[in-house]
Amino acid sequence: MDTGYLAITPTLLTDSNREGLSHLVVRRRTTTDVDRLAWAIRAARAWLGQEIEPAPHGMHRYQTDMRLRVSDRPSIVTFRKAAYMDVGPVRSLNDGWEAEVGWRASTMAPLFPVFSGTIVASGTELTLSGWYAPPGGGVGRIADRALFHIAASGTAGWLLGALNSAAEVGAG
Repeated sequence: MDTGYLAITPTLLTDSNREGLSHLVVRRRTTTDVDRLAWAIRAARAWLGQEIEPAPHGMHRYQTDMRLRVSDRPSIVTFRKAAYMDVGPVRSLNDGWEAEVGWRASTMAPLFPVFSGTIVASGTELTLSGWYAPPGGGVGRIADRALFHIAASGTAGWLLGALNSAAEVGAG
C-alpha cells in the first residue's frame, strides 16, 4: 500500500535558540490541487473537529482526536489522543500556500509533545515542518532520539493525510 510519503525526516536538531527542541520535517505527495487543499485547511472544522475558544491571536483552535497508526500498512492498532490544534490563516506563495499550525494535548499535557510549525502546499507536495518539545526534560530528549520522534513523524503524517483526504472528498 502506497502511503503517499516522499520522506520522513526527523532531524533532531537543536540550536542556541531552540535548546531541548527537536526539528521535524514530513513530506507527503498529493495529486490534489493546491487551491483545493487551501479550501480544506480553511474548512478544518469539517474534518478536524469543533472549533473552540480561546485561540492564539489570528488562529483558529480545534478540539481534535489526533491519531497514530502503529504501521504504514493497515493496522488494527491506532493510538488516539485528544488535542488542541491551532491553524493560522492561509498565506499565498508563488506556487502554493502556507499556514502556521501547532498542537498540544488537551489532557495530561506534560506527558505529550507540544508542536509548532508550518504546513506548505506546493506543486504535488504537502510539507509539515517545525519544532516540538519532547516531554520529560532531559530524559525525554534521550527517549525522543530512541522512540518519540517516530510518534511525532506519525502524527504529522496523519495530519497531512487527513488534510489531503478532506480536500479530495470535499469535507463539509
